[in-house]
Amino acid sequence: MTITIRLANFEDAPQLASLLHEIGWFSAVQNETEAETTARLQTQLVQANPQSYTVLIAQNEAGQVVGYTAVHWLPYLILSRPEGYVSELFLAEAARGQGMGTELLTAVIQHAKQRGCCRLQLLNMRNRESYQRGFYAKLGWQERENAVNFVLPID
Repeated sequence: MTITIRLANFEDAPQLASLLHEIGWFSAVQNETEAETTARLQTQLVQANPQSYTVLIAQNEAGQVVGYTAVHWLPYLILSRPEGYVSELFLAEAARGQGMGTELLTAVIQHAKQRGCCRLQLLNMRNRESYQRGFYAKLGWQERENAVNFVLPID
């Protein structure tokens, strides 16, 4: 299967919304209609600052969005160069296991190098299939054994 990796744009929002609803993992998305998700994504894609946020999509030869990744570019005072944080990487179920996730991450690495980043990081839930099959580890990502991820909900 031929895949094109490119920057996401406003017109991709309907297909991204469908993909997120298909995945079904996120209550915030499931509590919206696809039209509401599309409108929200359009706003987010328009408002995104390309200096600090990149969304890449994987598109098949039929023009369908079959996956995407989002990366935040973060400066740190404690690091000599910025870091990229991969906040999202999702593929349609039918697209998994075909190398598209690897292609998306390869594109992220290229963007990170162009930006002069010193490293990339991401969060992967242990119950996800990608973690259980060692997807990131096989690509050279290292799991931090001494780190804990904290979340503080703000209403």
